[in-house]
Amino acid sequence: MDKKLLVLGSTLGFLAVMLGAFGAHGLEKLITEDAINTFEVGVRYQFYHAFLALFVGALGKNISARAKFFAFYGILIGVLFFSGSIYGLATNTLSAFDFTSIALITPLGGSILLLVWLCLIIQFIKIKP
Repeated sequence: MDKKLLVLGSTLGFLAVMLGAFGAHGLEKLITEDAINTFEVGVRYQFYHAFLALFVGALGKNISARAKFFAFYGILIGVLFFSGSIYGLATNTLSAFDFTSIALITPLGGSILLLVWLCLIIQFIKIKP
């Protein structure tokens, strides 16, 4: 699972750099300043969780395999739902699909990410000195 987490973190980080550059340079004439700021929120949270995946993947045996499994899928699904829906909502005017119809997956994704952090807090409390 460590390798999967490291690959996930690297992939999310790569995509966040790419999406951040696209948001800063490719979208500036297509969407409003507020929409670009919203898009940047998605990029920022994707970066946070890319770093989290890298961190958890590098922990070795300090946390359980079950916690790593939950972290992997929680980060993956949480970022897809949270950041992905934010990207869609920010660029809604550029698409034929109305992303406001699925806007409720944003808080669902955020809740999943919060559960990952909570799981890690519990795992870190359990570490014996």
